[in-house]
Amino acid sequence: MAGDQRQFARSTPSVTTTDKPYGLVIASLIMAVWAISLVLLLRVDWHTQPVVWIIPAVLWQTFLYTGLFITAHDAMHDCVAPQCLQLNHIIGRLALLLYGYLPYHKLRTAHWQHHQNPASDRDPDFHHDKKAHRLLWYVRFMTRYWGWRQCLGITATYHLMHQVLQVAEPNLVLFWAVPSLLSSWQLFYFGTFLVHREPANGYQNIFRANSTYRPYVWSFVTCYHFGYHAEHHEYPDVPWWQLPTITNRT
Repeated sequence: MAGDQRQFARSTPSVTTTDKPYGLVIASLIMAVWAISLVLLLRVDWHTQPVVWIIPAVLWQTFLYTGLFITAHDAMHDCVAPQCLQLNHIIGRLALLLYGYLPYHKLRTAHWQHHQNPASDRDPDFHHDKKAHRLLWYVRFMTRYWGWRQCLGITATYHLMHQVLQVAEPNLVLFWAVPSLLSSWQLFYFGTFLVHREPANGYQNIFRANSTYRPYVWSFVTCYHFGYHAEHHEYPDVPWWQLPTITNRT
């Protein structure tokens, strides 16, 4: 798959720092913060806490779940630990395992099919019916990668945490199940739908990708700078945290 990356990527701009472990540090930080946050939220007794904090806590955990998937995505592009690809893919597998028992190899293969044939009938992430509602596109997007193995793993984990670890069911639903589902919509909407739907005047580049430029903080919060999507397709070996440094706007 590394050969595919070289084939479909243009020359990487000078922003990359593959000789530094920045990708590994950032990926580790995201997974660590997600884990610590989840443990703390699952232990909270909401009977003694202001209810007003529930929504911000759910949104925070949703953002961290999205970070898990973005970390796995960067691993698919060999961006997390380019100095050690075996470690790179281990981190990608772990991130998807934590996210929802998703199969790393299957997603990596499909993702490179997406990069090779963006917004076409050979793109596994693209909905070809222009008249279809975005919700139908989302359902197709989800059912392609979710199956009985994921449902079984999630169900078993839920009952393990509730019955063995004595985690309250409201906490499991609010801070484990709901954020994962919300993040799947966040990833789909900002990372697939907005950036790959065909504009009224047609696609403007060979990557059939649109960039949506926002202020830096908002770009980070919405989907880890995935709005820089034309840039991502042009330079797929640039990690998410360096995408805003690429000036590729037309």
